Amino acid sequence: MFRTAFLDLPPLATAGGTVHLPGSKSISNRVLLLAALSQGTTTIHDLLDSDDTRVMLAGLQQLGCRIQPAAVTPGQPIAVTGIGGQLPAGTAATLFLGNAGTAMRPLTAALAVLGGNFEMTGVPRMHERPIGDLVDALRQLGCSIDYLGNPGFPPLQIGQPDFSQLSTQAIPVRGDVSSQFLTALLMALPLLATDRDITIEVVGELISKPYIHITLALLARFGIAVKNEDWQRFVIPAGSRYQSPGDIHVEADASSASYFIALGAIAANTAGHNGVKILGVGQDSIQGDIRFVEATRSMGAQVDSGPNWLQVSRGAWPLKAIDLDCNHIPDAAMTLAVMALYAEGTTRLTNIASWRVKETDRIAAMATELRKLGATVEEGADYICITPPAAAAAWKAGSIHTYDDHRVAMCFSLAAFNPAGLPVRIEDPQCVAKTFPDYFEALFSVCDTANARIPVICIDGTSGSGKGTIAAQVAEALGYHLLDSGALYRITGLVATRAGLALEAANAERIATLMAEQRLEFTADQRVLVNGEDVSLAIRSETAGMHASQVSAFPAVRAALVDMQHAFRALPGLVADGRDMGTEIFPDAPLKVYLTASVQCRAERRYKQLISKGLSANMDALFADLEARDARDTQRAAAPLKPAEDAMRLDNSCGTIDEAVQQVLNWWAQRQPFAQGATTPGASQ
Repeated sequence: MFRTAFLDLPPLATAGGTVHLPGSKSISNRVLLLAALSQGTTTIHDLLDSDDTRVMLAGLQQLGCRIQPAAVTPGQPIAVTGIGGQLPAGTAATLFLGNAGTAMRPLTAALAVLGGNFEMTGVPRMHERPIGDLVDALRQLGCSIDYLGNPGFPPLQIGQPDFSQLSTQAIPVRGDVSSQFLTALLMALPLLATDRDITIEVVGELISKPYIHITLALLARFGIAVKNEDWQRFVIPAGSRYQSPGDIHVEADASSASYFIALGAIAANTAGHNGVKILGVGQDSIQGDIRFVEATRSMGAQVDSGPNWLQVSRGAWPLKAIDLDCNHIPDAAMTLAVMALYAEGTTRLTNIASWRVKETDRIAAMATELRKLGATVEEGADYICITPPAAAAAWKAGSIHTYDDHRVAMCFSLAAFNPAGLPVRIEDPQCVAKTFPDYFEALFSVCDTANARIPVICIDGTSGSGKGTIAAQVAEALGYHLLDSGALYRITGLVATRAGLALEAANAERIATLMAEQRLEFTADQRVLVNGEDVSLAIRSETAGMHASQVSAFPAVRAALVDMQHAFRALPGLVADGRDMGTEIFPDAPLKVYLTASVQCRAERRYKQLISKGLSANMDALFADLEARDARDTQRAAAPLKPAEDAMRLDNSCGTIDEAVQQVLNWWAQRQPFAQGATTPGASQ
């Protein structure tokens, strides 16, 4: 997951391949609560690991549920042993639920019915999300709920209920603000239906019916057969009792699928691929957002589907503008707003009033950010109209504010396919952790663009000038890949000797082939991993240095390592450090930095570095070695050490590493089309 202040997406061109989607947030949190309320142990497969599910899991553990393992491990099921519809007497807790509406609303209802002493709280945005209609409905039953801040909004205090006046009359709840209010009641009130039917009556039009369909389907899996009377009245039969289904699988999130469905619709096919294949959700989905497929087809996309998969490719181009009532796909409809940028004409999305009370005011947010890209946008209380830029030249490079809203971040990543070939900046990319922590990694795995469009920052310089440390920190700040080219020959020597190959010219081809099979990773904390093994210390020994010199003399090895270095140029970008990155390997890099520092300064740094790693060192020997190495590097026949003609020179003798990193980031920001008003990581605010 990207934890950078922003993520710059270079202009993207094609897409193709397969995406495995994470589990649905809506289904995951419903299943967790239903398992917690049930008698018995429920084994949940494919549970989403995200911010929202983590706060739900933490809350359930506070209530006494046994959860094994305590956290979600990818590919492993999780077992929830429920409380059987009854909390231990005197249970009290403060539950922090972040910005998870799928945790706050249903847990509030369940705990208000179960009784106890609970404080329900969350992030500031949660305290702006309405809950008054749910509280009003629960109070009519006899539940004790008090507002700790603004009336109608969290935080809440829940106490012991008094059901002595519980009647057989229908319980009214508004349906036109959020379907989560009705979902919360449907999940909580079976706890009261021991000796009587309980009826819930919807006041006003019920929005987001597909999410109620999910709730009803899951209730049935846990033994609660709710009678649905035309989406206006819901009857929970007397004698209802939660029972674990034993095992249950969480299907992938259809809302998350929308970004990759849209991707297939707007991107040209990558060679060798017939569009984008999406695994984990398909035509048999219980989620209403699967109907996003219909909207995409109406815009011109080609979509094939099976029980658990979708295959999407570009059809009509440009896309066709649509006028669509989006009540049935409230979350996925946001993706249509960005697809409208690639449509001919004006797209109108209506019946989306629920956008106003989500993680942010999504109508206002989408309108603001679409305009940044050059679109003409009209917004109303429950609609939005989008007219794309009139021509490629009318597109603008936008820095997208994401409002701590995962769906805004994911939607606008699709703007990187703009016909103007402009980059897109996504601010606070880590907000996608709410539902899809690895979204950008998944996106990059199926997207492609010309190598020249993938940005590279080259940091060359003399040995010991700090280029490795600076490069690692710049890469971390930008979310870019890292290449420590100086380590490659040392790794080659290590890999070859471990394989029993003599470092001789006769083995050069075998050594080159062997290196091509290795999986290398250079981490932000300057560790070097070979096939997952940390070899950082092993390649820094004197012997490793000698072996590096030997293998570097073989043309076949040098050619293989050049190809390997080029392969590190991958989305979203690369920071490469070495001695010839800007002059030989990436001469087209948009930013080249050449670092220098005095020999005395470099010797002192190297001495401290070696001592800190438990290695022996001698200052005089280090000084002499650096002088000799400088002479060799600058005088060698092949790729001598020298600054590229367009390199920015930085003397790192006296300044700190942080200052050097910030200087590189400032130079990089000056080269971005959205640099005006934007800040670089670490810059003063």
